Amino acid sequence: MAPDSAVSARAGQLAELLENARNAVVLTGAGVSVPSGIPDFRTPGTGLWAKVDPMEVAHIESWRRDPQRFWTFYGDRFVSLVDKQPNEAHLAIAELERRGLIRAVITQNIDRLHRLAGTGRLIEVHGSIEWSVCLECGDRVSIDRVIEMLGPAAPECPRCSAPLKPDVVLFGELLPERAMAEAQALALDADLMVCVGSSLEVYPVAGLPAMTRGSGGRLALVTQGPTPYDDDADVKLEGDVVENLRAVLAAL
Repeated sequence: MAPDSAVSARAGQLAELLENARNAVVLTGAGVSVPSGIPDFRTPGTGLWAKVDPMEVAHIESWRRDPQRFWTFYGDRFVSLVDKQPNEAHLAIAELERRGLIRAVITQNIDRLHRLAGTGRLIEVHGSIEWSVCLECGDRVSIDRVIEMLGPAAPECPRCSAPLKPDVVLFGELLPERAMAEAQALALDADLMVCVGSSLEVYPVAGLPAMTRGSGGRLALVTQGPTPYDDDADVKLEGDVVENLRAVLAAL
């Protein structure tokens, strides 16, 4: 079977799973945003953590100890993300929701691109760059305003002048309780989980497919490289996520 035919066959399998599912959910990781020009975290040489130690620049204690140094790294990250646009993979996932084939998207990504693509029910388990928060008074500041504040000093809360923190989950922090509870409930109720662009190695999110499998649901993978769930998946599409999701839509 030629490679293109093999992709089409697997895309047809996933399309059939989606059509027969009653409560399908999608779980996405960094790989879904790579076609938008956002590097993933762990690819050798190109990943975000290839050049810096995340424990030095993206840990909650780094922010507490030296907000200015923390924002030197995170400010550049914010500026690099703010103009990124959804790619065809984001749009395909939003289209699956629009057609009623999936009920929600759970994402590990903080880049807002699913929301910009039109996804309605979106659970951002690692938070979002959309806002930065003041841990002293609870004020929230939009990303556009934070970018205006970037400079030699860390962005400060307009209300109380305390350093702002991005409303994303840093190393050393727990995931948002409400978002994680919703993600777990969706995983337990799902009869199909489609994992897109995730290596499924970072817990607790990496435990969600096991919850779906444990409650009798099926699992589909659309991602490059091996995952711990390869042997449990009903179908796996490797290679380019855009091409794979395009093929799935064409098969529906």
